[in-house]
Amino acid sequence: MSDTHTRVAIVTGASKGIGASIARRLAKDGIAVVVNYATNAQAADDIVSQIAAAGGRAVAIKADIAAPDGMIRLFDAAEQNFGGTDILVNNAGIMELSPIRDADDATFERMVSVNIGGVFRGLREGARRLRDGGRIISFSSSVVGLSPPTYGIYAATKAATEAMTHILAKELGPRGITVNAVAPGPVETELFMKGKSEALVKTIVSMNPLGRLGQPDDIAGLVAFLAGPDGFWVNGQVIRANGGVI
Repeated sequence: MSDTHTRVAIVTGASKGIGASIARRLAKDGIAVVVNYATNAQAADDIVSQIAAAGGRAVAIKADIAAPDGMIRLFDAAEQNFGGTDILVNNAGIMELSPIRDADDATFERMVSVNIGGVFRGLREGARRLRDGGRIISFSSSVVGLSPPTYGIYAATKAATEAMTHILAKELGPRGITVNAVAPGPVETELFMKGKSEALVKTIVSMNPLGRLGQPDDIAGLVAFLAGPDGFWVNGQVIRANGGVI
């Protein structure tokens, strides 16, 4: 990695949850951050304000990663505001659960368009425009290994992310760019908690040897490691960050 410029990160889905924690942590580490959001401008602006108040640099950029030009807009914004991009964090995703037999085509298409299409376009744009020595960190999920009922489509989209991660790491290695994926277990976010009863949450917690749900900062710390100088020798890996649930 070059030490002649401020490093710059794009974090998709960074207005809330895990993405917001990642944006704040990377900024704390001295990295300028493009805070991507799809709909909630106020939440993204709040993250930028928090980063600025702590002495960091960030800008909020609206872009739909499922659209053909969404990732292009984010890389353009990074160049216009900070001079280029060194780190891409493919965090944004959607999760709609149902048994496979009950899933409709619209649900399937939505999750594929964001969770596979958005990540693919991020990986492609990153391969084209990331500075040498950069980092790509995408998000899978521990459900790929757990295979719980109702997660069929979601797990399939995350398995696709893992496959692309392994391959792109080999393609970008000659440029010193590492490509990894983080696969969280249950994390206490709005996305995870939506629709779950207190009893179900307690059952999920009981499966974890550490006895709690993950927190967004738990995952942000791992992303910061992979994005930083100490993470360079980790490449082409999927890291199950789940407290030992599997």
